[in-house]
Amino acid sequence: MKIHRVLFLIAFILLITSLPGAQESRTARRAVNLPRGAAANLPFSDAVMVGNTLYISGRGGIDMKTMKAPAEPKEEAKMLLEGYKSLLARADMRMDDLVFVTVYCPDLSLYSVFNEVYRSYFSKEFPARAFIGSGPLLFGMRFEMQGIAVK
Repeated sequence: MKIHRVLFLIAFILLITSLPGAQESRTARRAVNLPRGAAANLPFSDAVMVGNTLYISGRGGIDMKTMKAPAEPKEEAKMLLEGYKSLLARADMRMDDLVFVTVYCPDLSLYSVFNEVYRSYFSKEFPARAFIGSGPLLFGMRFEMQGIAVK
């Protein structure tokens, strides 16, 4: 009799997990966006949440109303990271939930300037990171960062 209960339980679990929508919570996609101002018609989401993972599009430190970067690189880095912080908050996440980021920068001499601002945004261990020399970035940006966060 005991074996019948175990087999029934296994069959019940298999049935429940095979029903439509049972896997949806792990694979459902949800766009996460901030107000975009002048960039409202861009053909991508700021981020996409799949399960407990947030995939973040490339973001720069620009004023979304004017689509211009500030004159100072340090201020641009701060605007970029504040944008990340706001976007993560919309997904109920924090900067410490970032697990990997890629930073693109056309002027590698700004590496230290970026790091000075970047390190102040984390309270735990830093995410894995690549800092890549790039060609020119859109809108005259000095930094663009994309990332992955896990809750």
